[in-house]
Amino acid sequence: MSRMSPSRRSSASTRFRAPLRLAALAALLALGGCGLLPKNEPIALYRPEPRLAVDATWPKADWQLQISRPVADDSSDSARILVRPRAGELQVYKGAAWTQPAPDIVHDALMRAFIDSGRFAGVARRGEGVSPRYELLLDLRRFESDYADAGTPTVRIAIGARLVHNADNRIVASRVFEAGVPAEGTDVPRINRAFESGLGQLASELIGWTLSEGRQDAARRH
Repeated sequence: MSRMSPSRRSSASTRFRAPLRLAALAALLALGGCGLLPKNEPIALYRPEPRLAVDATWPKADWQLQISRPVADDSSDSARILVRPRAGELQVYKGAAWTQPAPDIVHDALMRAFIDSGRFAGVARRGEGVSPRYELLLDLRRFESDYADAGTPTVRIAIGARLVHNADNRIVASRVFEAGVPAEGTDVPRINRAFESGLGQLASELIGWTLSEGRQDAARRH
């Protein structure tokens, strides 16, 4: 058996150790890099709390209403606060978020408004064990802050609504409700207040429309 000379052994050992040293150096660099990663920024949470202006001309309904959770696309069905800095571009506010996904915020706000109106025999969510005559099906189409190339944004909310008679699964009426409320500034607290105003406006319009369409449907059926 031939033996490797000392010089050849040294050369081979060097070749084997070089990749090991490079691997160790890469691992050390990776560990060092971990300390340079930015820390998570604190997030401020917001929740619009709209106020309902009760209209004295609203009639009273002797029937119960069920309100579904609004459906929404992936961009809106999250807790991110959407902002449109220019046409065709959608971003989110950094360091700020809703307390819930936007459809849940809208659903809760409308539930409170319909109940507080005092005009319905009962208002419930789907699955709460009531026997409603009508159901309000909703889809959230817009819930964002829109600059539209202006210096301050306008909050834009759009909700599609269908009033359905549950006994025969019949669509009584459908309509799209929209609100545009200019914010008083560019900071998120002022934008949140604009969302409150827009939600309050749409809640009032939805209540009046639901009562009117339900009354007209009852009159047609009789």
